[in-house]
Amino acid sequence: MNWKLAARAAKMNPSVLREILKVTERPGIISLAGGLPSPKTFPIQAFADACAELLHKDGQAALQYAASEGYAPLRQAVADMLPWNVDPAQVLITTGSQQGLDLVAKVLLDPGSKVLVETPTYLGALQAFGPMEPEPVSVASDDDGVIVEDLVAKAKDARFIYLLPNFQNPTGRTMTEERRAAVSAAAAAAGLPIVEDNPYGELWFDEAPPLPLTARNPEGCIYLGSFSKVLAPGLRLGFLVAPKAIYPKLLQAKQAVDLHTPIFTQRMVSAVMKDNFLDSHVPTIRALYKRQRDAMIAALKREMAGLDVKFNAPKGGMFLWARMPEGIDTVALLPKAVERNVAFVPGAPFYAGQGDPRTLRLSFVTASVEEIDVAIAALALTLREELALLAERKLAPEPA
Repeated sequence: MNWKLAARAAKMNPSVLREILKVTERPGIISLAGGLPSPKTFPIQAFADACAELLHKDGQAALQYAASEGYAPLRQAVADMLPWNVDPAQVLITTGSQQGLDLVAKVLLDPGSKVLVETPTYLGALQAFGPMEPEPVSVASDDDGVIVEDLVAKAKDARFIYLLPNFQNPTGRTMTEERRAAVSAAAAAAGLPIVEDNPYGELWFDEAPPLPLTARNPEGCIYLGSFSKVLAPGLRLGFLVAPKAIYPKLLQAKQAVDLHTPIFTQRMVSAVMKDNFLDSHVPTIRALYKRQRDAMIAALKREMAGLDVKFNAPKGGMFLWARMPEGIDTVALLPKAVERNVAFVPGAPFYAGQGDPRTLRLSFVTASVEEIDVAIAALALTLREELALLAERKLAPEPA
């Protein structure tokens, strides 16, 4: 059979993260790679109770087709929990926030469209945008987020800028209040829409992050959120909030994809969230992740002593960003680390342009404190051996 692929299919590539997750299935591997929430945080009993009650009281409706916009009480709950005035009619329930990225791409991007992203940025967003064949352009970024001057310089003709202000994936950095104010003002002045992705915003450790960018200019932003990190990722339940001018097209794109997000899941989550469940549940996640972040930082300081390894201390979220010494390529380092039963994610795939081969992402949320200690020690040993090999090559005489 002669299957002829659409040109856009060439833009679809396997996820580096998904491929790495396959490695972590090997027995004995301690994975610091995947962005998986800790299963210890899943409120299984709450879902069991909600499921039983839902099927008993309203099982037929819970198993029927439903409105594409989403379950009305859940849309209201989303509107109520956001820190600006949100009309529930602007809330669209999605099948994971990843679907929100897909809908945004389909509605806003054409082949060759310029879209601005952070440096580095979320790999899953680049993949979601890719089939629409845009031109992703990296905006220079530092520890506080995108640099406003470079944003302004590159804003002309861009369809939107995609930003993760809170505990960013992959770097874990958080955009400061001062930077948020400047970015919001600059984007508004340039007529540049913002797509704000906030899957990790509730996972702060000591203090909540500043107000979302969308709260500062709701008509100039699309806001994406998720229940994956505060309840469970297997639900595949997210949402977006869009201006009324663009909402109908996003809804039409949603209808064409899957008609609606599974209504059983929506109604079950709505039931679980009653009586302010998240107010008591999410703090337990924060406490767990903070302990594990502290353990990873302590292990890195101990095991990487004497090496030129730079890493940050994220104020929330799930990830820590590190930069290895000169000459190290983390893509080449990964299989050697796996031989020592530790996995991480190389940083280069997270860049829209030329990636930094020395960078890597470490997740601290699924491994225990004891496993983190073992894994960082193994990673440090792998790095020291690689540096020794590099030194030997430099000392080796040039071939005649």
